[in-house]
Amino acid sequence: MADLALYLGIALLGYIIGSKINISHKVLALTGKFQTAAIAVLVLAMGLRMGANQEVIKNIGSIGFYALVMTVFVLIFSVAALYIVRRLMGFDRYGMLGEGEVRDYSSSNNEGSAGINKMTVIIVIAVMCGMVAGYLLLKFYIEDFNSYDHIMGTIIKVGLCVLLLFVGIDLGFDGTVIEHFKKIGIRVVIVPVAVIIGSLAGAFVCGLVLPISIKEALSIGAGLGWYSLAPGIILEKGFVIASAISFIHNVLRELLSLVAIPFVAKKIGYLETVSLPGAAAMDVCLPIVEKATRSEIAVFSFISGVVLSAAVPILVPLMLSL
Repeated sequence: MADLALYLGIALLGYIIGSKINISHKVLALTGKFQTAAIAVLVLAMGLRMGANQEVIKNIGSIGFYALVMTVFVLIFSVAALYIVRRLMGFDRYGMLGEGEVRDYSSSNNEGSAGINKMTVIIVIAVMCGMVAGYLLLKFYIEDFNSYDHIMGTIIKVGLCVLLLFVGIDLGFDGTVIEHFKKIGIRVVIVPVAVIIGSLAGAFVCGLVLPISIKEALSIGAGLGWYSLAPGIILEKGFVIASAISFIHNVLRELLSLVAIPFVAKKIGYLETVSLPGAAAMDVCLPIVEKATRSEIAVFSFISGVVLSAAVPILVPLMLSL
């Protein structure tokens, strides 16, 4: 909760700065380039942290395969669920509500399509390099993993704060966020509900085809990308294998989302990008969503991440009690 308050405060500070200070488009373009560089550093730090984590490395095998299958199904079903909900609520593929509100985002999208592809490549390379470097550091250099993990965690948190500050500045500079959400109203909460339904539906299908029970599969899906909490709850109930699958699945959900967000934004829809990372939509993946879509979608992303984070400690024990 302390981290949530910190991230929200930083984003609000950025919003105030962006709305009060007259920022030229040239300066805004420079901040966009800085955001891309900061995202690369952040993702590299994530790779360094996970590559040095023995729990991740030792479970890359059959358990890793099950986790990968679950992640693919959960992502597909989550996107499908939000796609259906978006159409039912009357949003276009750019997240705009109603014909009278439609703006031409297609030209800016085409203009930035190369940038989006470039960002995806940067993210993939940064993650891979980070994980390889993290593994080598663990094998030949790191003596105290806990200290190393703490340092990486601090770097990631600082990087997130910097990125969220710039996301807030973008939102404030745009100046239409409050008006947009007055028009949308309570429908903003339907987005995380759709993500939950899609995640659980994908997990249920996996429970039918993988050598784990439906109960275990649903509890893994109910983790919603929160790899530091959900596996612990599952392990506490005595499901050791499911806990290991849950950990890797939630890590993979975050990593694959970083790569998939630009693609989904371009090919399917802006709102659907929010469904991919689950709980991480409010922090790690928020800058990627904002960069690949537009300012208002970042607000959807943050609210969805907050709601999903609050739902995890309720849903996981509930699924295990079935």
